[in-house]
Amino acid sequence: MMMLKRLLATVVVLAGLAGAPVRAETDTVRIAMPYGLGYLPTYVVVDRQLIQKHAAEAGLGDIKVTLRNMASGPVTSDMILANDADIGMGGWGPAFIMWDKTSGAQKVRGIMPLSSGQIIMLSNDPRIQSLKDFRDGDKIGISAIKVTDQAVTLQMAAVKEWGWDERFRLDPLTVSISNPDGMVAILSGQTEPRNHFTIVPFSKLEEESGKVHRVFTSDEYMTPGSSGSVMYCSARFHDPNPKLYAAVAASFEEAFTLIAQDPKGAAQIYVNHEPQKRDLDWVTSIITDPKQMGYSSTPRGIKEHADFMYKLGTLKHQPESWKDLFWENVWDHPGAN
Repeated sequence: MMMLKRLLATVVVLAGLAGAPVRAETDTVRIAMPYGLGYLPTYVVVDRQLIQKHAAEAGLGDIKVTLRNMASGPVTSDMILANDADIGMGGWGPAFIMWDKTSGAQKVRGIMPLSSGQIIMLSNDPRIQSLKDFRDGDKIGISAIKVTDQAVTLQMAAVKEWGWDERFRLDPLTVSISNPDGMVAILSGQTEPRNHFTIVPFSKLEEESGKVHRVFTSDEYMTPGSSGSVMYCSARFHDPNPKLYAAVAASFEEAFTLIAQDPKGAAQIYVNHEPQKRDLDWVTSIITDPKQMGYSSTPRGIKEHADFMYKLGTLKHQPESWKDLFWENVWDHPGAN
C-alpha cells in the first residue's frame, strides 16, 4: 500500500511537470541603457511587456524584466562584466570595445542595432564656428571619453581635417558628461563645457533654445545613416537561454513595427520614461523625421567603424566581417554592413 501511494504521488508530480511551462535558465532579464530617443525601442518593449509576451509564447512562463538608465554606454558595459545586467546598450564604440576585450562566457556581441541619427556639435561660444576653431582650453562634452561614438567620430573628423598623424588632436579637449547634464551646462552658459557633441532630443532642445549654434554634424565625417545605438549581451546570457534570447530579439523587432505604426503612442511611452517640457507632437516629429532619427535592427556602417577603431589601435582584433560583432539573429538582414 505504501509503495502504491508513493507511485501515485510520483505520477501526480510528473503529470504536473509535463503541463508546466518550460523554464529557461533564468527568469529575469536585466537591461541597462543610457538616456535618449535612440533607445526608444527599449522603452516600448518594457512598456508593452513584449519580452514577457514572446517568452510566454515560447513556453517559458513568467519573466521579470528590469530597466535601469545609466550615464553612458561604458557604464552599462561595466554592469554586464560585473553580471549586474544581462543586456547593455550604448553606441557602437562601447559595443566593439566589449567584443574586443571579452572571451568565453564573458564574450560580448551585439544583439542588434536600435537606431541611427546624427551626432551634432553645438557651442555657446561665438568664436567656434567650425572644427578648426577649437584650441587648447576649449572643452567638448561627450558621454564618455576615448571609446564612445562621439569620441571616435571626433577622431574620424580630426583625420579628415588634419591628417592621420593628428587623429588624437581633439582628445585632450573632451570631458565626460551625460547628455542631460551636458545640456544643462551648455544652456546655462556659466560653466564648462561650452561645447556639446550630442544626440537627439538633447541637440534639438539645445538648438531651439536660441542659446547655442550648430558647428557640424557627424554626417560630415562618416557615412550618413550608420547605426548608432546598439544592444548587446554576453555569451553568459545568450548561450544557456536560447528561447529567452530569441524572445528578446523578437520583442525588439516587434517594437520597431509598433513605433512605425503608432509614432505618437511611442512618443508618449518615451515621455513617460524621460519626462520633458515639450509636447507629444514635438517628440513625434523627431521620431518620424528620418533626417533626425531612424529605427532599424539592420547593422549599417559597422565594418567601417570597427576597421577605423582597429587602425587607431583602440581595438586589438580586427573583425573579418561585421557578423563577427553580432549574434546570429541579424546575420540574414538584407543590406547589413
